[in-house]
Amino acid sequence: MSLRLMDDLEADDPVLSVVNLIDVFLVIIAALLLAIANNPMNPFTQEDVTIIKNPGKPNMEMVVKKGEVIEHYQASGEIGTGEGARAGVAYRMKDGSFVYVPEGGS
Repeated sequence: MSLRLMDDLEADDPVLSVVNLIDVFLVIIAALLLAIANNPMNPFTQEDVTIIKNPGKPNMEMVVKKGEVIEHYQASGEIGTGEGARAGVAYRMKDGSFVYVPEGGS
């Protein structure tokens, strides 16, 4: 009869439930670390990454990561605006390739 009382005491031990909660939290932490490691914008990788949000819409954004430098660009919403000058003409050939012809001058 005394052996049965000891079994009941071990089953009601509150420390066992705390140990189970710690195991659950360790699994959650491992899953979060894997998600961070697989993120393309991970700050610990040296890869170059370009992410485009809402492509073709007025609120389009572009995030460019080159090594450790992260740059953020936002579209103005207008087509054909920006700084620069015409540098030449591009022609599409019958086979689908492009030929770039620079403009003569400066």
